[in-house]
Amino acid sequence: MAVGARSGHDESEDRPANGGIPAEAEGDDDSRSGSTAQKKPRSFWKELPLLVGIALILALLIKTFLVQAFSIPSDSMQNTLQRGDRVLVDKLTPWFGSEPERGEVVVFHDPGGWLEDTVTPEPNAVQKFLSFIGLMPSAEEKDLIKRVIAVGGDTVQCKKNGPVTVNGKALDDKSFIFEGNSACDDEPFGPINVPEGRIWVMGDHRQNSLDSRYHQELPGQGTVSTDEVVGRAIVIAWPVNRWATLPVPSTFDQPGLNAAAAVAPAALGVAGALPLVFWRRRRLTSGRTAG
Repeated sequence: MAVGARSGHDESEDRPANGGIPAEAEGDDDSRSGSTAQKKPRSFWKELPLLVGIALILALLIKTFLVQAFSIPSDSMQNTLQRGDRVLVDKLTPWFGSEPERGEVVVFHDPGGWLEDTVTPEPNAVQKFLSFIGLMPSAEEKDLIKRVIAVGGDTVQCKKNGPVTVNGKALDDKSFIFEGNSACDDEPFGPINVPEGRIWVMGDHRQNSLDSRYHQELPGQGTVSTDEVVGRAIVIAWPVNRWATLPVPSTFDQPGLNAAAAVAPAALGVAGALPLVFWRRRRLTSGRTAG
């Protein structure tokens, strides 16, 4: 008989009593189940790239749809805002059709010609990255920040030595314009009829702000399209000792400020109703005559 030559029906003398499963295999199976139950967590350094990626995506989404940080580059909004302040701008509500309102501080893109003489510094790689994720304002875009004084349909004006008036109502601006400034003595204007879909803006530091008053020769006559508005500045976020919200001054809530705007629809309604009244009156009169 040849050594080692067996048929398929031959059985080994050393066949295990446990059904053919070697003892080593059984032990390996137990160790595998134990290792599954107590799986070693992944290293923090292996998780870090994933966490950073998620954080960047969230930051980009927040910057695009929710809020964005902007830096104040000038003194035109003193004392409300100081040069170097960082403000957070609400970009969410415009997505739902919200329009800028009187008294709000808004950030808007250069409508064209407002910042043509302003030199924009070339940002480095770090600044570009921080700008991309929303932690720093874009150094390449030319944005401005001003206060909304009048909106579409309003009539705004300011005579020398006088207050700014909106729809005939004088604004009490002492609570927010720079101390010692006049309302508009350096550049009186108006009356200006603000077109629908546009706003009239002014800086709080009236004698140091090239705002709507100084761009009346441009298309739009100094007004800014609401399409150019990035959003409303809602809070000073940095530096910490300057933290504050940016509410609408109470003078913009005074009774009657909207009265002029409300008269127009009412007047149109009356004008449209008059022909109907005269037609009905004439019909009734002719009916009595015929009878």
